[in-house]
Amino acid sequence: MKARYDTIYRTLREHIEDGTYPYQSLLPSESALTQAFSCSHNTLRRALALLKEKGYVQPVHGKGVRVIWQARERATFEVGGIQSFRETSAHNRLHARTEVTDFSTLVADGALAHRTGHPEGAELVTVERKRILDGRPLILDRSYFLASSVEGLTPKIAEDSIYAFLEDERGLTVATSKRTITVERATDHDRDMLDLGGADYVAVMTSQTFDGQGIMFEYTESRHHPEMFCFHDTAVRSAV
Repeated sequence: MKARYDTIYRTLREHIEDGTYPYQSLLPSESALTQAFSCSHNTLRRALALLKEKGYVQPVHGKGVRVIWQARERATFEVGGIQSFRETSAHNRLHARTEVTDFSTLVADGALAHRTGHPEGAELVTVERKRILDGRPLILDRSYFLASSVEGLTPKIAEDSIYAFLEDERGLTVATSKRTITVERATDHDRDMLDLGGADYVAVMTSQTFDGQGIMFEYTESRHHPEMFCFHDTAVRSAV
């Protein structure tokens, strides 16, 4: 069950995204919001803090909380958060489906261990998924999971949501992800699998994801059509 503040955060986020609270407007007062949600001031402040962290609002001393989020024409994937593809697609209001194009097991050799960060000799489950958005194959994910962390995973589950399976069925905590974003020349495999049009390059995000015990259970290379996606984060300047 989600915490009360998280439910309030999601409701306010939806109201911001659907224009109920437009860009540069002020949210209703704290008193009005606590009354509307029948919650404590502390609970509301936790929800507002999360909105600020995600780049939706900015508190203004003496005025209130101002909306700073703007809709984008392209799908947006958060750099600072950890979202499943299903969650991101729903957030961007896209019709999405996943095709599993490879599901196999292997043992990490030295080269793969160096590339992914998994220990040499570790048993891995390899999953390649083609992500289809509004009818177009636009993302190709290749993941290497620690086999002991994803016991029971099947291609059918991988077509739905691996993270939902890990969190709800396996009880695994998806805690931290380290990411790198690059632009690379498209490979022949990219061209075979994705609708790149005339593009000769792809945006690539590699991620190493850790569980609640600090164990890296996943390495994923996500290759994106370059003109259809943007990655964003919200930065706050600290006092020097």
